[in-house]
Amino acid sequence: MSDANVRIPEEAKDRLAAIAAAEGLSLRAYLARLAETLLTPAERAERAEKALAELKSWNGYAPTAAEQRDLDGELDRRLARVAAR
Repeated sequence: MSDANVRIPEEAKDRLAAIAAAEGLSLRAYLARLAETLLTPAERAERAEKALAELKSWNGYAPTAAEQRDLDGELDRRLARVAAR
């Protein structure tokens, strides 16, 4: 396994280290786990495509591109409202 140096603000490093410690992990182990659990944009797109295909086969739901944009906008509005609390 090779190591990598990543330059981030000290405050960000301290925050990540505190989160890692609270979970009983080193910063290195925490970042490795984080990297394994996050999806790349391509992986997210692939999962979304599969989910839409499953919905269509299950119940015929096949939103248009405009409907998807509207639904994405509604989700963004709801998430922003929750984040503002």
